[in-house]
Amino acid sequence: MFKKLLFIFSLMCALTASAQQQSNIEGLVKDLDGKPVAGATVNLAHHNMATSTNANGEFSLSGVNYGRQTLIVSSIGFISEQVVVNVSANTRKVFVNLRSKESDLNSVEVFGKRNAQPKGLESITRLPLKPSDQIQSISVISNKVIEEQGALTLTDAVRNIPGVTLFGSYGGVKESMSTRGFRGVPVLKNGVRMDSQFQTASGVVDMQGVESIQMIKGSAAITQGVITDLGNAGGVINVATKTPDFINAGQVGIRAGSWGQFRPTFDIQSNLNIDNTVAIRLNGAYERADSYRKGLSSNRVYFNPSLAWRASEKTLITIEGDYFNEDRTPVTSAVNLNPSQGVNALYVLPNDKFLGFSSDNTNTKMNSFMARVDHQLDNNFKLRAAFATSNYMVDNLSTSVSLLSKYTDYDMFSRSMSRSARKDKNTTLQLDLIGQQLYTGQIKHTIQTGIDYRIADANTTSYTGTLKALANGVTLANTSVIDTINVFGNYTNDLKSVVYKDKSDLIRTGKSIGFVAQNPVAANYNAFGAMFQDVIEFNKYLKAVIGLRYSQIITPDYTSNGQKTGSAWNPSAGVIITPKENFNVFASYTNSTSLRSEANLMSNGEKIGPSATQQFEGGIKSDWLNNRLRFNLTYFHIYTSNLSNTEYVPGTNQTTGYYFKAGDLVRDGIEAELNGRVLENLTVMLGYAYLDARYKNSPSYVNGSAPMNAPKHTGNAWIQYVFNEGNLKNLSLSAGFYYVGKRPVNEFSLTPDGHGNYGGTAPFDMPAYSTLNAQLGYKMKRFDVKLFLNNLTDEVGLNSYFRGGYINQIDPRNYAAALSYRF
Repeated sequence: MFKKLLFIFSLMCALTASAQQQSNIEGLVKDLDGKPVAGATVNLAHHNMATSTNANGEFSLSGVNYGRQTLIVSSIGFISEQVVVNVSANTRKVFVNLRSKESDLNSVEVFGKRNAQPKGLESITRLPLKPSDQIQSISVISNKVIEEQGALTLTDAVRNIPGVTLFGSYGGVKESMSTRGFRGVPVLKNGVRMDSQFQTASGVVDMQGVESIQMIKGSAAITQGVITDLGNAGGVINVATKTPDFINAGQVGIRAGSWGQFRPTFDIQSNLNIDNTVAIRLNGAYERADSYRKGLSSNRVYFNPSLAWRASEKTLITIEGDYFNEDRTPVTSAVNLNPSQGVNALYVLPNDKFLGFSSDNTNTKMNSFMARVDHQLDNNFKLRAAFATSNYMVDNLSTSVSLLSKYTDYDMFSRSMSRSARKDKNTTLQLDLIGQQLYTGQIKHTIQTGIDYRIADANTTSYTGTLKALANGVTLANTSVIDTINVFGNYTNDLKSVVYKDKSDLIRTGKSIGFVAQNPVAANYNAFGAMFQDVIEFNKYLKAVIGLRYSQIITPDYTSNGQKTGSAWNPSAGVIITPKENFNVFASYTNSTSLRSEANLMSNGEKIGPSATQQFEGGIKSDWLNNRLRFNLTYFHIYTSNLSNTEYVPGTNQTTGYYFKAGDLVRDGIEAELNGRVLENLTVMLGYAYLDARYKNSPSYVNGSAPMNAPKHTGNAWIQYVFNEGNLKNLSLSAGFYYVGKRPVNEFSLTPDGHGNYGGTAPFDMPAYSTLNAQLGYKMKRFDVKLFLNNLTDEVGLNSYFRGGYINQIDPRNYAAALSYRF
């Protein structure tokens, strides 16, 4: 009996000891910007056990019983998080991200988080510095602005940046941006190009996936290399996408507006394991809409999944995909009735008129895969690696019109249908070593050295059209010309209803057109770059920045079945003086090299050589009112030398096969912006830009004339007031005003330009225009309701790539309402 009791007692002791086995929990608490949260309280639920994080956001709990335990992490200004931990023999390492309370107005400004580097900015600067610590003008549009203004396009968002305008939309299916007199400003996604097309088709962006939009003005050669586009020297626009923040949260919404707009959206993110080391984020949108113009429609699908993995305390791996598929009707909104182009003879079509056919459609598909690795080697050095691959495909079937006669019947136009397709594949690899808090004596350094490699593989396919009669299938002609119309009269938008005369002079109705693909034309290149940057901080009053990049570009030489190689060295240097805290005076020199036409031959057999752009920039970057208000003022002088043009047989548009030097282009300007909160509940975004761009020493253009679509004056203003007390608490009222000055519709050429202009005729100015928008918003617990009122004055604003035939109108007065729910 005694032995049995002893056995039972021993067994109970063993079970009790097992039940009371204990271990430790260690963890790290950060905010969504990756900064440690000091003084956060960490409670072990259902136990009288708690601790606080240290200055590095670290905490430790010892003597925690085995099994599933719940931690409650809280801190002033943040939403509390609960974390389930499976405690076992091994010490558990827990990662917690806290998000700011929505009621905390200090959390997000219009330019992003205060005192922090905007998420994704490092992918284009390659340096871990705030915009105020960079030697170039940098503007940031946060997701907060995008949501509050209801921006749906890249143009909607970047009009808040002084001096940035839409150069042309190419029938309303692309967004090619312009700044500082440069067109085709490259649009990057997380620091890399998504296409190699100079019209920057990757500018077609769905705002649902955007965390912020960042722009570096002026030469970006130090990070982007030699110029492969038209607008590199003017700057780059970077779209930073949404990725997991290691929190459990989400938002769903729906928007409905004028012309049948219907747009549901979602954004959901969640931790996938109990240690909060793996997280996923899914966001996407569907949108369909008609148009104020008869016969137009659009339909798009967007999806952006991403996964983040904290492989260790020092390693973060982020993987994301991106899918965009849109069908949109291309359109011309106005025609020029005067072939001389010397006067403004634009005729804006009535809203019930559409010059094209119902079959017109541009399908744009874009998909990408990106992977990034950030690894902290030690307290001073970290590695950053990024790999991206993308596919851009477009199939364009559109109608164009041209004057039937240059001398009579200015109202008679011929209509032609054309089709083209483009496949554009891009692959990019970036590797960076970044060092911080490095010293040589008393001098502190922040350095970056890196390499990048890019493969651009693109081809364009043109189609020839064959016109047939519908009645008997007889081929009418091997042509794309459909019919002749009077733009003031009535005409059909249905090919089956086109009236024509056959060879017997009989009146018939109905045509069809078939297209045959021609051989694709390739445009491929490989580019390699190696770079070094050093931010030298002598003391708290003086910093210097130096940089040097070597770039090489290799393109196929189809005539010799070999390769052509071009290379360039691009230095940069600058100084930042800080006479008082949060007030920086900066000056910089940057340059860039264009090898686009470097190998083209002149009639004497010599090569044209590269074109170079040098920029001198200086100004003020300052933060006010506890860093919630920023004022920046920038002056720039840009000199582009050794331009080149195609040579033509005098008096004709026939090329000789050679090129000639076309002189230089000078740009001077001033840009000013004031962004942030003047009061706790009053937000402003104010900007103005002045540009004086003119050709110099040019045998091709009139000296002193401006490049096409370069306005002298642009301005932007947005003001938001939020009621923070009383019966109207959480009601917001906003208004925005945007101005684009007049700009020449074409270059003032002295020689033929290859687009029907024989030279010698001054271009007219595209009229200036301004738009007035307003927004109303109301937040109630987790619900957010917004009303968007756009172009209240019903302004007719036009943008154009005129020599290419596209003139497009901004949307007239329109409205939309949006409802979202956060959880």
